[in-house]
Amino acid sequence: MSGTTTAAVGLRRRAAGAGANRWVVLVVLCVSLLLVAVDATVLHVAVPAVTEDLRPGAIELLWIVDTYPLVCASLLILFGTLGDKVGRRRILLLGYALFGVASALAAFAGSAEVLILARALLGVGGAMIMPATLSILRQVFPDRRERALAIGIWSAVAAVGAAVGPLLGGFLLEHFWWGSVFLVNIPLMLVSLPVGRLLLPESRGTGEGPWDVVGALMAAAGLFALVLGVKRLGGAESGAFTVVPLLVGAVLMVLFVRRQRRREHPLVDLRMFSRPAFSTSVGCIVLAMLALVGLELIAAQYLQLVLGLSPLETGLRLLPLTFAAMAAGLAGARLLRGFGPRRMVCAGFLLTALAVLLLTAMGKADNAGLLLSGFVLLGFGLETTLFAAYESMLSEAPPERAGGAAAIGETSYQLGAGIGIALLGSVMNAAYTPGLSSVPGVPASASAAAGHSLGEAYEVAGQLGGPAGTALRRVAKDSFVHGLHVTLLVSAGLLLLGAVMALRLPRTMHCESATVELPAPREREPSPTHAPPLTVR
Repeated sequence: MSGTTTAAVGLRRRAAGAGANRWVVLVVLCVSLLLVAVDATVLHVAVPAVTEDLRPGAIELLWIVDTYPLVCASLLILFGTLGDKVGRRRILLLGYALFGVASALAAFAGSAEVLILARALLGVGGAMIMPATLSILRQVFPDRRERALAIGIWSAVAAVGAAVGPLLGGFLLEHFWWGSVFLVNIPLMLVSLPVGRLLLPESRGTGEGPWDVVGALMAAAGLFALVLGVKRLGGAESGAFTVVPLLVGAVLMVLFVRRQRRREHPLVDLRMFSRPAFSTSVGCIVLAMLALVGLELIAAQYLQLVLGLSPLETGLRLLPLTFAAMAAGLAGARLLRGFGPRRMVCAGFLLTALAVLLLTAMGKADNAGLLLSGFVLLGFGLETTLFAAYESMLSEAPPERAGGAAAIGETSYQLGAGIGIALLGSVMNAAYTPGLSSVPGVPASASAAAGHSLGEAYEVAGQLGGPAGTALRRVAKDSFVHGLHVTLLVSAGLLLLGAVMALRLPRTMHCESATVELPAPREREPSPTHAPPLTVR
């Protein structure tokens, strides 16, 4: 047997082994996702300790918190499409290595500047890991029924990571210094890197045409500017530093789209958006995240500032939302087979809208049963929507464009989250501020300061003291609850819009057998330019 034939047989065996161990591959991918999801939220509880140790300025502290999601969101398309070109496994392993190095740098950062740099590198690593996990999953599970179950598990792990971050951070801070919230990543990456290199199969697109470097950089810069502007809007910031990034980002993204339409081998195949299942799924992801993130932020403020719960008690009250999301992810494959994408996404949006309307009964007094019911319905409904939308989007995309499709899904997720904070935060402020304009005995300057947020209103009330301070505190709490109700109603309207949008999705989940194992990287036949038979109709 010649050396070439022997090598070919070895490649086939490796590919077949990857197919046979696809559930082990799923475990490796879920561990990757868990690390990225945890790192996105673990720093929140460590901010006071970081502030006390490094003494960052207000702008430096803002960048410490925001650099990771900003960089990650802006580079998703770049690394997702690069993985299609040079190999998704290769990009994922590089992401592992960079994530580990950046975690060590962040853990032992001696200044705010070093920590900002480390957070930026973590964002680069996260952008390498996130789309690669979904695109490899798309290749390893060619059978749509199995892939639906895998995506359900994947999404349940994402829900766990988002909830575990603050709890893990709080536990580590009670026993160690703030750098431990980053240091915990290193042993996991030291295990994931060799295990991933051994078990994960390599896959890539057709490799036709050069990779569009200019287009990739244009998309990265445009998304960075857009996300930055949206985040500043969410923080009630205005002026040139908010408007200019939004305009620059919008212009760059328009130029990026025009460039992709002209190219023979585009970085992102915009023809995918002409498919109703793909474009509708992306829109549903944006709307679902818009509702989820804004509501979680406002709910956390309500629990702490209105009901007076501690941060730990607040986290425990929000856990039912996470558990319900996990249950929806694990049951998603069975539900999708039974109901189909259209009815499942519609039902998810309607269930979430029902939960939001139920939560409008919240007042100044604690009602644990109401909150529990509302959060369970909210978590289950939103995860049902996100699962079915992700599954439809990924199944509709051609296999050779899996990395780009996954990057589009993750980018829409990030943009939806940012827009949600900005939009629902603006609605909340518009409904909250007018109630504080004329409080008896409170000076106009104090009322204006109190109108910025409920937390600031409490500080102003404490400085005033006496009857005026008591009156300001009472009016601020009433205004916040009123603003919460208005925000919930707006959110319910958006969710109903999502249910209407979901009517464009396919009615049934069409599956065909897929018994061919994942091809070896050097013997792979050119992928078709159109979607494979595993499309829905």
